[in-house]
Amino acid sequence: MINRMTRFAAMILIGCLGLTQQLQAQDENGGGGFSKDRLFSGGSISLGFSNNTFQMGANPMLGYSIADWIDAGIVVNYIYTSYRDVYEFNDRLRQSLYGGGAFTRLYPIRFLFAQAQIEHNFIKQKYIPNGGGSSASATQGANSLLLGAGYSTNRYPGSGQPFFYLAVLFDVLNQQYSPYTDAYGRSIPVIRAGIQVPLFQGGR
Repeated sequence: MINRMTRFAAMILIGCLGLTQQLQAQDENGGGGFSKDRLFSGGSISLGFSNNTFQMGANPMLGYSIADWIDAGIVVNYIYTSYRDVYEFNDRLRQSLYGGGAFTRLYPIRFLFAQAQIEHNFIKQKYIPNGGGSSASATQGANSLLLGAGYSTNRYPGSGQPFFYLAVLFDVLNQQYSPYTDAYGRSIPVIRAGIQVPLFQGGR
């Protein structure tokens, strides 16, 4: 089931980004299609937590509204995560993450959306054993596929007005070093609240 969801989401992302490039090429050739008033920026802050895990991060983005019901773009990540009771009671694992990826959002209703986001992240970890013994550091990499849904406020396509959104996402790949899993490898909910700002819209 997860493999099917992974392939489906990846196909959506590749298709959306490919369509954006095609529209831009049409505009450069005089065929119309790409329009700079469909570009948007913005970003989100994220929180994730479970019994022994805390996470916070920031995610600036740049995107393009392919249609009034579909957005696609790229995102940059910075996430800090703290784990406790990883290998023994009261030990700690701290990690800082840098990375990026691509996303798409589908709006079946003006204020509700489904989101798929594929990422590759570089993770720097520091392990602190119980009792304050010698710590150890390591650098890892991980792919993630975030799937979920969200809610937006005051979203009116073509109005040129910024709007806020709230999304809940889960990493369905669940790789070993994913920043979106707890100390036991279980996927944790990632809550992202952010703003989307049209860059050149004056109303279409």
